Amino acid sequence: MNDSLERLFSQVIEAKSADPALSRTAKLMRSGLPKMAKKLAEEAIEVVIDAMNGEREAVVRESADLIYNLVVLWAEAGVRPQDVFAEMARRERLFGLAEKVPKKHIDASSRRKVVMLEARRKARRR
Repeated sequence: MNDSLERLFSQVIEAKSADPALSRTAKLMRSGLPKMAKKLAEEAIEVVIDAMNGEREAVVRESADLIYNLVVLWAEAGVRPQDVFAEMARRERLFGLAEKVPKKHIDASSRRKVVMLEARRKARRR
């Protein structure tokens, strides 16, 4: 899996300089971080809906879309797959791979603020 994500990441980085009229990845990357985040959220929701409906094949397809959009977001945010793999390895050493980091082990100063997406802000102004 690491190899697949590395290849996808490399191709996403290459697509940054492609013509947005010919490359959906280039078009998405030029649309800005809020649009990329929105696309990632949409794909996550689609995976959840398909899973709740017991639609296995749809979960597979939408999961591939979710991973693609996550990698695009990583590229824009300056996150490399190996950064994520290193964090997963650190967590595995501390808690086991199939465990989420307990909240008490997260530094309170590193907790992020909840940020409203641009589209949501516009909707509230009405």
